[in-house]
Parts: sequence; structure tokens; C-alpha cells
Amino acid sequence: MKSLFLSSVFLMLSILSTANLQAQQENNYVVLTKKVPQLQPIILAAKALKAEDGTSFGDFQVIICGKGIKAITQPEEINGFIEKAEEVGVQIVACGFSLNKFQVDQTKIPKEIKTVENGILYNFQLQKKNYKSISL
Repeated sequence: MKSLFLSSVFLMLSILSTANLQAQQENNYVVLTKKVPQLQPIILAAKALKAEDGTSFGDFQVIICGKGIKAITQPEEINGFIEKAEEVGVQIVACGFSLNKFQVDQTKIPKEIKTVENGILYNFQLQKKNYKSISL
């Protein structure tokens, strides 16, 4: 009976350790920016990290907050970045708080851009999930 119990505990610990190692092997990234033109170097960094990380490259999100958020409704400013981001696997996210504060017409936001209620809170929530984070 004792050996069955110890074997069960050992098996459960092995499974949990393996699951934890697999979760740790994935590299996820989040960048908080206030300026849409910064998407260019951010996307280039994502592309380089994707090549460097290989199969361990996970999720890469860019959150746009602040006054510069208005640019996401201007096709001539955002469409090229959306295309490049999709090629690399980068998700562009708009801060709902900023959209409201700066009275951005949300019907003009491209469908490829995800909106969250509060970009700063969302950034912290991703960090709690072990995303590597930087703010520009």
C-alpha cells in the first residue's frame, strides 16, 4: 500500500514537472507603446526573436495606449503595420481607456486590431502569465 502511494505521488510530480517545463519553454512577449510609428522597430524585433526562438517563440502582442492611439483609425498610417504584424505573428492591441479618453471613433478601428478595456492592466495581466515586457 505504501509503495503504491509513493508511486502515485512520484507519477503526479513527474507529470506536473513536465507540464511546468513545457510552459516555461515558450517565450511570450508584450510591448506597450504610445506611438504607432514605433511599430516598425517592434515588428522587426519580433521577427528577429521569432527566428532566434524557433519553436519556443510563443505570443507577441503590442499594446497601443495614449494620445497616439488616434493613428490606428488612419488607414495610411496603420495598414502597412497591420500587414507586417500579421506576417510575423504579432497581435496589435488597442487600449480602450485611451480610445475613450481621446474620443477615437471605434467604428474606424481595423478588425485586425484587438481592443481591451485597459491596456496597462492588460499588460500587467500578461506579465503575471510570464510574458516578457517592455514599455516604449
